[in-house]
Amino acid sequence: MSHYATTGCFIAFEGGEGAGKSTQARLLGEWLAEQGYDVVQTHEPGDTAIGKQVRAIVLDPATGTMSHRTEALLYAADKAEHVDSVVLPALERGAVVITDRYVDSALAYQGAGRGLDDELEQVMRWATSDLRPHVTVLLDVPPSEGMARFEERDRIEAEGVEFHEKVREMFLALAEAEHYLVVDGRAPAEEIAAQVRDSVGPYLSQATRR
Repeated sequence: MSHYATTGCFIAFEGGEGAGKSTQARLLGEWLAEQGYDVVQTHEPGDTAIGKQVRAIVLDPATGTMSHRTEALLYAADKAEHVDSVVLPALERGAVVITDRYVDSALAYQGAGRGLDDELEQVMRWATSDLRPHVTVLLDVPPSEGMARFEERDRIEAEGVEFHEKVREMFLALAEAEHYLVVDGRAPAEEIAAQVRDSVGPYLSQATRR
């Protein structure tokens, strides 16, 4: 059964490659810190000691091909460690946790992109104790534009346009649920940041200020 933390505020940024998630997560974190909130900026995969090793395996081009299920389970392991050691402890003390990628990325990349079946969501929800973000910000950018924003590509980024189109379609499908804000990632960064600030405001009541 899905649940939302009763203390703190959990915010996830999602989107395809080159959507600007890291920039917007940082801008929101800086703004919230200025407002006096205890802010924890984090990301998936790789923001734990174990996660760093998982990230190296799943993203290094040198890894080459692997079973799609193996890839999904590695991401699930990263998420389990991330939630237990970083996200939940911070939420329990009343912090605002901002994560660059969460469960939706697995559902989009491994679920839609890799063509894995519905059982994938059960695995990812189990790995994260079905902890849901209070709000998820989806930065939507057409893959052809997002991929053009950088030159060097990791193992996942190097997939073809068709793969990334499937990923985008899944993100947009997921965002039809409640607790989502969909923003055009092609808009000016400050304009996006303003929309994000407005959207998270109602969810901050459980978070503590310093």
